Amino acid sequence: MAQFGFENDIHNVLRLDMPITNAPMARWQRKASTSNSTNTNSLSPNKSVNRSISLSKTPSKTPGKNGKTQNTPSKAGGDRFIPTRNNKQMDVASFLISKENEPVEETAASSAPNQKAWSVTLNGYDIDEAKILHLGGKPLNAPEGYQNNLKVLYSQVPTPVSIKKTRYISSLPERILDAPDIRNDFYLNLMDWGRQNLLAVGLANHVYLWDAAAGDIILLKRMEDENDHICSVSWSKDGNFLAVGTSDCKVELWDVQYQKRLRSMDGHTGRVGCLSWNDHVLSSGSRSGLIHQHDVRVAEHHIFTFGGHTQEVCGLTWSPDGKYLASGGNDNMVYIWPMTTGSDYQAIHALSEHQGAVKALAWCPWQPSILASGGGTSDRHIRIWNANSGSCISSLDTCSQISSLVFAPNYKELVSGHGFAHDKVIIWKYPSLTKVAELEGHEDRVLNLALSPDASTVASIAADETVRLWESFEKDPVMVVKWNLNESLSSFSKFDIH
Repeated sequence: MAQFGFENDIHNVLRLDMPITNAPMARWQRKASTSNSTNTNSLSPNKSVNRSISLSKTPSKTPGKNGKTQNTPSKAGGDRFIPTRNNKQMDVASFLISKENEPVEETAASSAPNQKAWSVTLNGYDIDEAKILHLGGKPLNAPEGYQNNLKVLYSQVPTPVSIKKTRYISSLPERILDAPDIRNDFYLNLMDWGRQNLLAVGLANHVYLWDAAAGDIILLKRMEDENDHICSVSWSKDGNFLAVGTSDCKVELWDVQYQKRLRSMDGHTGRVGCLSWNDHVLSSGSRSGLIHQHDVRVAEHHIFTFGGHTQEVCGLTWSPDGKYLASGGNDNMVYIWPMTTGSDYQAIHALSEHQGAVKALAWCPWQPSILASGGGTSDRHIRIWNANSGSCISSLDTCSQISSLVFAPNYKELVSGHGFAHDKVIIWKYPSLTKVAELEGHEDRVLNLALSPDASTVASIAADETVRLWESFEKDPVMVVKWNLNESLSSFSKFDIH
C-alpha cells in the first residue's frame, strides 16, 4: 500500500492542473493578511489605523510642479535608461576603492609594466584606467509616437548659408596683354571671344587673334588703306568664322582655320560699328542708323533692313533663343526687333528711358526674354527690360559711363565696363543689382568686355592700350563639358558660305 501511495503522490505532483500547496504566499495575499491583522489590532497605542492603511497602498501618481501630477510610464524604459552592472564590475570597483587607502610601495614603479600586462591578460583591460562604476547595456527604444523636444535644438540640418563656402575674387587681373594703337572710340566694338577659345581684337587697321590656350598671336587681317580702320568684330556661334566691320562701309567674313577671307559684303553707307550673329544670319549696324540682315549662305546676301534709329547704331545683339534682336544707338533709343521672314520690319518695342547713347546691351542666358542695357555719360544707368512686355523691371544709377555689359552665368551675375569717371569693371548680383566686386587697374576708360567660352574669365579692353583678363568666376564643370561637346561637333555645324 505504501508503494501505491507513493506513486499516487508522484502522479499528483506531476499534474499541472493541481493547486500548488507548498509555494510561497503571493504578494497580494501577504498584503491582504497584513491589512487584516492591522485592522484587528486597532487598540495599539503606537499605530494609527489610517496611517497603516495609507502605508499599505502604493501611490499611483507622482506629484509634480505646481500641484500637477505626472503619470508613471506604462511601458518599461519609455523615457528612462536603466543601466546594468555585473558582479565582476562591482568586485573591481570594491578593489579600486580599497586600493586608494593602501600606502604606495617603492617597488611599484619597477613592477608597473608587469602589473599592467597581468591586468590586461586577466581582466581584459588595465585596472588602473578602469572606471569605478561602468554602465553597461543598451537603452530601450522609445515607444512609437514619443516626441522629444530636444530634437528641435540639437538635430537640425545645417542651412545652406552655414555651409556655404566664401568666394574669393582677386582684385588683380590674371593676365595683361598689350593692345597698341587701340582706337579710343566709345561707339566701336573691337573685341570678341569665340567658342574656339580665340580672342579677336581690332587694333587700328589690323585684326589679331590670341589663342587663350596656347598663348599664340595670329595676324588675321590688315587693311590696304592705312587711313581705314577696324570698327567691329564678331564670332559666329560655333567660333569658326569671324565677321569684321570696317570704316569703308564693308562687312567681311573670314575662315579662321585657313586664315582666308571668304567674302566681302557691301550695302552700308557708313562705317559698320556693331555686328551680331543668329545662326546663318548676320546683322550689321552702321553710322547711317540702318541695320542690315545678311544671309551668308547665298550670293544675294542682303535680306531686309531695320530702320528706326536716327543716329549711329552702336549696340547690337541677338537673344539666346534667336527670337529678338536688340539695338542701341546714339539717339538714346533701344529697339527690340522680331526675327521675321515676312515684310513686316517694324520694331515690337521702342524703349526711350535712357538719357544717353546706348552701346552696352546683353541678353540673360538663363532668362532669354530679359535684356540689360547701359547708358552713356549723360545717363549712367543700367536698366533691365522684359522683352515680351517692353516694361522696365529695374534700374540702377552707376554714376559712370557704361560702355559694355555681359552676363556671367556661373554665378548669375552681371558685369559692367565703365568709362568716365571710374574706368573700372564692376560685378553685380542679378537680379538685385547689388555690388559684388570692383575690378580696378585700367588707367583709361573701358571700351569692351568679352566672356570666355567656359564663363570663368572676363576680358576687358581699355583706352590705356591693355587687355586685362579677370578670372573672377570659377569654372562650372557642366559648362566645360558642354563646351567640349560643342567643340567636337563644330565641324558638322559649318554652313556653306558663297
